[in-house]
Amino acid sequence: MKKIEVVAAIIKDGDKILATQRGYGEFAGSWEFPGGKMEEGESREAALCREIKEELEVDIEVDDFLLTVEYDYPNFHLTMHCYFCHVVEGVINFVEHSSGRWLKKGELDTLKWLPADLDVVEKLKRVL
Repeated sequence: MKKIEVVAAIIKDGDKILATQRGYGEFAGSWEFPGGKMEEGESREAALCREIKEELEVDIEVDDFLLTVEYDYPNFHLTMHCYFCHVVEGVINFVEHSSGRWLKKGELDTLKWLPADLDVVEKLKRVL
């Protein structure tokens, strides 16, 4: 089975977390935490900063590690390293997503999340 390793940003603003809606591909319309694949030789933190700059056009600072999710999709195995982050410069523009929402802890269950992101949501409900 193909293996994909990615990083994901849990972007916080006060008591809210940013969720992004996928605008393309098999899971278009589902919600996820933004991020993407690491390039060869790139640290997780550097990859996260680069991916968020590309996807949301903002600069972030990576704060704390939250968890690593291991999930088997039908066609690949996903390893997703998730970090709390915050925006340090810029205004969010959804370049690769159809939309986004800032959610409080009690609103996390209101969206249709991608399967792997559900583990992140469950962890967030315990730690926020």
